[in-house]
Amino acid sequence: MATRPATHDSRPPGFLEAAANWIAGLGGLVMNWVIAVEDVIEFFLRMVGWIFRRRPRADTLLPNFYQVGVLSLPVVALTGTFIGMVLAVQSHAQFRQLNMETRLGAVINMSLVRELGPVLAATMLAGRVGSAMAAELGTMRVTEQIDALSCMGANPIYYLVVPRFIACLVLIPCLTIMADFMGVAGGYFYSIYVLDIDRVHYLENSRNFVGTYDLFAGVFKSLFFGAAIAVVSCYRGFHCDPGAEGVGRAATSAFVISFVLILMLDFFLGIMLDNVYLMFWPEGQSLL
Repeated sequence: MATRPATHDSRPPGFLEAAANWIAGLGGLVMNWVIAVEDVIEFFLRMVGWIFRRRPRADTLLPNFYQVGVLSLPVVALTGTFIGMVLAVQSHAQFRQLNMETRLGAVINMSLVRELGPVLAATMLAGRVGSAMAAELGTMRVTEQIDALSCMGANPIYYLVVPRFIACLVLIPCLTIMADFMGVAGGYFYSIYVLDIDRVHYLENSRNFVGTYDLFAGVFKSLFFGAAIAVVSCYRGFHCDPGAEGVGRAATSAFVISFVLILMLDFFLGIMLDNVYLMFWPEGQSLL
């Protein structure tokens, strides 16, 4: 009677168990991300509902305007100035080889108002404002101050989140314009007074290649950057883990997530704004 030859499994022992554990871990990670995104969306909708339901009080808005706007002016102005100067330094050598030094104005100003000004200003504000908001709200969560507000009949989202969101939404575009202005000024002074580029041609190229739509595109992006910073930072503060370690983790994760969202929003909004520009001004395709 013929016998079936024995088959040998070349897979190491425990391979199926390890694969199953890996798939289960990946599934759990995906589910956690889905739940987190759902919680953030619910948190955002509750905040928007309070914005339209009741106007925030001035005594809660003005301190947040001061924290987000006034105290951020020095770091944003300094960042914008050095962005323009660094662009002039890094671009001059390449443009000099092509005898196109006077085009530096167009390159510096276009890069500033469309991309680098909004993105780097939002990044600095995510580190300064976003982390501070997450740490402050996280401390209030750990010390049960948020629970005390609820017990007194006050809605924590209305009193704590809405003023911070409005401050970021309104003032981060203004700070972006400030960063653009300081970057343009820094690039101009370094190019004219250090690199000795002709002033007339520098200004003429800047005027010909940088238009109102470019400035609008950068400011429009900053609206979404400010909203993302406020929502992520407040959410991480509200859902802070217990203890000092939880507060530090909330502040760190608020900055990291905000930075990633800024880059993602910049990519998708840049594509959308370029398509809108080509839709209404198709003759300007060579300028994009």
